[in-house]
Amino acid sequence: MAMHGSNEGVVLLAIRVDSIAPCGYQPAKDDQTIVKKKVHRTTCVLIVALLSSFLPLTTFPQSENKASEPKTQIVLLGTGTPSPDPDRSGPATAIVVNGTPYLVDFGPGVVRRAAAAYQKGVKGLSVVNLRVAFLTHLHSDHTGGYPDLILSPWAVGRNQPLEVYGPKGLKEMTKHILKAYWEDIRIRLKDKELLGVPGFADGYKVRAHEIKPGVVYKDENVTVKAFPVNHGDVQAFGYRFETPDRTIVISGDAAPSESIIDNCNGCDVLIHEAYSMMTYSQVSPKYREYRRKHHTSSRELADIANKARPGLLILYHRANPGGVGRPNPEEALLEEIRQVYGGKVVTGHDLDIF
Repeated sequence: MAMHGSNEGVVLLAIRVDSIAPCGYQPAKDDQTIVKKKVHRTTCVLIVALLSSFLPLTTFPQSENKASEPKTQIVLLGTGTPSPDPDRSGPATAIVVNGTPYLVDFGPGVVRRAAAAYQKGVKGLSVVNLRVAFLTHLHSDHTGGYPDLILSPWAVGRNQPLEVYGPKGLKEMTKHILKAYWEDIRIRLKDKELLGVPGFADGYKVRAHEIKPGVVYKDENVTVKAFPVNHGDVQAFGYRFETPDRTIVISGDAAPSESIIDNCNGCDVLIHEAYSMMTYSQVSPKYREYRRKHHTSSRELADIANKARPGLLILYHRANPGGVGRPNPEEALLEEIRQVYGGKVVTGHDLDIF
């Protein structure tokens, strides 16, 4: 008996049936007819036994059994807050569809987190591919990585303008960033000319789009809808991404907002900010009022999730206004939500992939 593996992964068995006879039996010449019958019966039994014993080794082409891999990946590039936590970069989320990345927010550290995700195996997050971004609001913890997003990918090879969509004030912010870095841009433009890559000259440019609620972007991979959320007096948007295989909603910074429920409404994934009631009880009355106007408590988020019914709830931006330096354990927030919400919920960390 010999085993042979084919390229398709199928194990083949080759058996010499003419060599099989009952154990210990040596037939006389006159007994050939009887022996042939016995050999035939014995051979059949042995073949069945051998095939049964090797059946677990039998495999089939992957294309017949392997479920199709998801077209959409969610990569948490930054899950932090204004507090400078070394384990959590500023808020930034990548939705990668068919290898094309779309960013939501660009807090401090966004480009290096993208590079880390690329090294982790998310090939769509090569930094030169960072070309489309959506901004929830203009707070510094969500925009601190904007100069980095404009300039670093260009310095290493991005050759197309950056497209950015966000609230009113985005154009002014963009103009001043480019003005602040103009000397660096001027030098690099000259270098690219001398190095023979003048075609890369457009990579630092930004097309800033100030948006209104509704569909703000659409291509062959994704349809992106912006919707208003409550964040005090700040103009702020959440985003709904519709891809070939998933619907994803991101709250950005938000107090409870009916628009999040309406736009999720059974979505595959809801990514939402929250603070714990444990930390709420430890801050001053003024900070409690601030939280109620700008952010969402664990209890409020559990209520939102019960109404929105996401397939998966991901917690990020675990805010703690008024409690900087005090304990803010993620386990407390998660447990408070699970007391009221029975759906699937996880706490997001930088470089988590869903």
